[in-house]
Amino acid sequence: MTDALRLVDITAAHLDDVIRVRSRSFGPLGVSNREEWIKDAQEFIDGNRYVGVADGNEVVAAGRIWDFRQWWGGRQVPMAGIASVVVSPEYRGRGVGSMLMRGVLARSVEQGFPLTALYPATTVIYRHLGYEFSGGRYRFSFPAADLRSLGGKDVGIRRAGPADAGRFLELVAESHAAGRVNGPLVWAESKVAEWLEDEDNFGYLADDGFVVYNWHDSDLRIDEIVAGSEATARALWATVGSGSSIATNVQAYIAPNDPVHLLVNHEADKHAQLQRWMLRVLDAPAAIAARGFAPGATVEVDLELEDLEVGGNTGRWHLSVADGSGSLAPSTGAGDALRLGSRGLAALYAGTPLAALRRSGLASGGSATADGPIDTAFGGATSYMLDFF
Repeated sequence: MTDALRLVDITAAHLDDVIRVRSRSFGPLGVSNREEWIKDAQEFIDGNRYVGVADGNEVVAAGRIWDFRQWWGGRQVPMAGIASVVVSPEYRGRGVGSMLMRGVLARSVEQGFPLTALYPATTVIYRHLGYEFSGGRYRFSFPAADLRSLGGKDVGIRRAGPADAGRFLELVAESHAAGRVNGPLVWAESKVAEWLEDEDNFGYLADDGFVVYNWHDSDLRIDEIVAGSEATARALWATVGSGSSIATNVQAYIAPNDPVHLLVNHEADKHAQLQRWMLRVLDAPAAIAARGFAPGATVEVDLELEDLEVGGNTGRWHLSVADGSGSLAPSTGAGDALRLGSRGLAALYAGTPLAALRRSGLASGGSATADGPIDTAFGGATSYMLDFF
């Protein structure tokens, strides 16, 4: 590491360097994959969402910022998804990764994202920068024959294609808003259309639901399934299960409390897969204002926030929650307030009970009598994602 290290915006001229670092981090790209990778990279370059660290004229680390929205309490919140973070091997363990991530955080703040999330390769650096575990990506496996027997034959289902992307997004919004869902990503209609255009994906649409699945080795794998009624849920799962003459199992990326767990005769395979992801709050007032809260919860409490990386979050704030909405405003109040660092705030935002945060040292102070209403306000369905980015 030299004194010439500096943050840079990745440009097309830097991509050979980034590919070289990426190959040392994740393995080499094939020729066709390289072309697709460069095409994808340009989207982040054009949006000023590709940050790097250069030593002299050579890029030695880089990270991308996805422009996402994420469901929290049944509402969509803008979220910076951090991905493709790579550091050249000879620069690891020397502060380059932290330098890069501070640049990524600063750019995410500049672009107005109230939240950021990522799948960590290591927790140490991200916790040091204020991220905390906030949800998981769950994959369950069910016997295909068990799904085939679920019924739903009276429900009309047709094949879906790219032209149905808008309807897919409408169905997701209806389902997630009604269920006050936490965690899933919102994709642009153009991306959904690309997903449905892929010949390896099989999409089926009903009046109040859809399913998209594909082959994965000798199993079938569901990428997403949404159903607004029991009958539609049975019909869509049975459609996938109808492949049981070839596929023994159906793998599915779903919420841990998906209704299918209550419909099937046999429980999912005990070896479920879980990939955990981390969340960070970048703009506390904006994040609170955008999120949905439990409809019956009422909270009036002061918070003392400390954020060593995003100074705008630090200070005393008054949290107000009522009628499913919240606000966070500067407070001139006195007395003991609930104290949270950036990790504690992220975990609370994702619904982690205050008792757990207190026992882990991520929360302190305030009145214990207020913990119950705060937990109720932030609580709800277990947070999850369907996508890895």
